[in-house]
Amino acid sequence: MNITREFIDKMPKAELHLHIEGSFEPELMFEIARRNQINIPYKNIDEVKAAYNFNNLQEFLDIYYAGANVLQTERDFYDLTWAYLQHIHKENVLHTEIFFDPQTHTDRGISFDTVIKGIHKALEDGKKQFGISYRLIMSFLRHLSEAEAFKTLEQALPYSSWITGVGLDSSEVGNPPSKFEKVFEIARQAGFKVVAHAGEEGPAEYVWEALNLLQIDRLDHGNRSLEDEKLVKTLVDKQMALTVCPLSNLKLKVVKDLKEHPLKTMLNKGLKATVNSDDPAYFGGYMNDNFWEITQALNLTKDDLYRLTRNAFEASFANDDRKKEMIRQLDDYFNKS
Repeated sequence: MNITREFIDKMPKAELHLHIEGSFEPELMFEIARRNQINIPYKNIDEVKAAYNFNNLQEFLDIYYAGANVLQTERDFYDLTWAYLQHIHKENVLHTEIFFDPQTHTDRGISFDTVIKGIHKALEDGKKQFGISYRLIMSFLRHLSEAEAFKTLEQALPYSSWITGVGLDSSEVGNPPSKFEKVFEIARQAGFKVVAHAGEEGPAEYVWEALNLLQIDRLDHGNRSLEDEKLVKTLVDKQMALTVCPLSNLKLKVVKDLKEHPLKTMLNKGLKATVNSDDPAYFGGYMNDNFWEITQALNLTKDDLYRLTRNAFEASFANDDRKKEMIRQLDDYFNKS
């Protein structure tokens, strides 16, 4: 059958790879900047939108950090998270697992408490009002030191009941997972789930390190795993989920064309791939756009869409009852269509 946009839009989904700071839409950035009387290098919303049309990773990081700089208060972090939840509610996302980068904010004098309280309150409101279940994952910035990561972990411990896992993001090349082996060991001992960005820009060796040294529960991106057949087999044998982000890969030139994207190859090789939006405000689309664009580019089938979505529900850190309920909704949807 031909997959329609309507079919994708109404499909139940889970998102496992979303940076909340990367969901900062230009309109909200401008509004919060004015509210906090913070100067940003843009005269109006149109200029902010134009800046979102970056050409490379560094240009993206420049606007990303300029945006983060306007976030000052608990209300700001609430509004940022709430805007994302409103958006995904319309896209039939049942469950989301959100990354936040405390070091982006604590390094400029915003307290860890301010950041997490605003995000957590919005997530709780989203659960009550929209029925969206969630997990919160705290990411370490890999371009900073492991000592800095230890400081952030210490700040997080009082909120361990709110934080499900720890992750590793930011500039990958030159910052291998092995750099953070000790802090991840302590995080695991403290009861946190463990994920890491690896194999996006960095080589397949970084994925091996994430598996063997960090002992990850889930792999973020993982595209370059396909360069190593032994690694592919290991990932399949472990049923290690990959949180793949098609439009992000296109925007950051991990692939030149979505028709060259490895997602279908991953499925064909038995990898537990999922679809996610990464930084949707910057990369041109939320969940429905990612599913739609990659479906068109790779001629994905209904079975492919089912597998990708079921993979996400199964690979989520939701409890077993919630997983079963979401899979039931997925099965009902596909059986009726």
